[in-house]
Amino acid sequence: MATGMRVVGLMSGTSMDGLDAAVAEFEWDGGTVAMSPLRHIERPWPDEVRARLHAALGSTTAGELCELDQLIGQASAELAAELLPAALVVSHGQTVHHWVQDGEAKGTLQLGQPAWIVEATGLPVISDVRASDIAAGGHGAPLAGILDDLWLRGDHTHAALNLGGIANVTIVRRGRPPLAFDTGPANCLLDEAARRTTGRPSDTDGRLAARGTPDAALLQSLLEDPYYALTPPKSTGREHFCLGGLGELPDLAPEDLLATLTELTAITVTDALAPYAPTEVVASGGGVRNAVLLAALGRRLPLTVSDDRGLPAQAKEAYLMALIGFLAWHRVPLLTGPRVLGRISPGDAPLTLPPPAAPPTGLLIRTA
Repeated sequence: MATGMRVVGLMSGTSMDGLDAAVAEFEWDGGTVAMSPLRHIERPWPDEVRARLHAALGSTTAGELCELDQLIGQASAELAAELLPAALVVSHGQTVHHWVQDGEAKGTLQLGQPAWIVEATGLPVISDVRASDIAAGGHGAPLAGILDDLWLRGDHTHAALNLGGIANVTIVRRGRPPLAFDTGPANCLLDEAARRTTGRPSDTDGRLAARGTPDAALLQSLLEDPYYALTPPKSTGREHFCLGGLGELPDLAPEDLLATLTELTAITVTDALAPYAPTEVVASGGGVRNAVLLAALGRRLPLTVSDDRGLPAQAKEAYLMALIGFLAWHRVPLLTGPRVLGRISPGDAPLTLPPPAAPPTGLLIRTA
């Protein structure tokens, strides 16, 4: 079994704000996986690419999807090359549609042609990490439960909270399988509201929301979305949670609209976690930069940030991709079925996989 394997993970989340990359060293420590985070990079999408990605969530063309597939693949290749040397690259790509019908995941589409990464690095690339889980009857989302379950196991119930475009949680309970699901919007509605009311891509640090007052009537209307009443496991995406469903924006000042949407995320995350009563909620993702959102959650939950446990909050999903790649390389089955996740594009060298490994018993984060 290989030890000391360096893996690059690439992730562009539902916030569609940019591309995150991280490189980590992995090794087996008995039945535990030891991960040493080494370096991470955040690269925002150019304004034109971001606008095209948002537009692709609606009516689009095969030609546009083809162009975006290449653009994201090329950007991923450039970023991966900055984190070499490594033995393997794992690329999630950019989700542009997550197809859920009658509570069942039917398919998912991530853009980012992996051939560009192979060409730039010469390394094998694992991509399309959600599809096999959906084919086996799972939701293909959220994937964060893979890392969270190994990382947070203990005597008490813990929860991991990722604040991306969509908020997702993993419930880690002693003696029971982890439960991972999407709770609803985190940054996606906030960012959309900021773009439509101020022309800026986001409400930096929640400064506008801090000056606003939540609108009770709008908040109640938003809370009536039927998704919140669904029983986990469940998944959703930006195609469901968007302000387009409201038609014209409510006649509110921008700061009041953003304050309302901040409360929406805080309430729906809290309500989703209430049945499990976690003793700790470990937050990560771009939403931890929003001080107003973090404070609203902190008033309701026993909240900590993943940095306090040695894993950078802004890069956690990129490190998740690296971990998934390491486990897939060792043919560790995960999630529904279970199935080995992802497909491999060979690199320049002959493709030789190690013997299959047993599922790990835990994840140890080693910091310098």
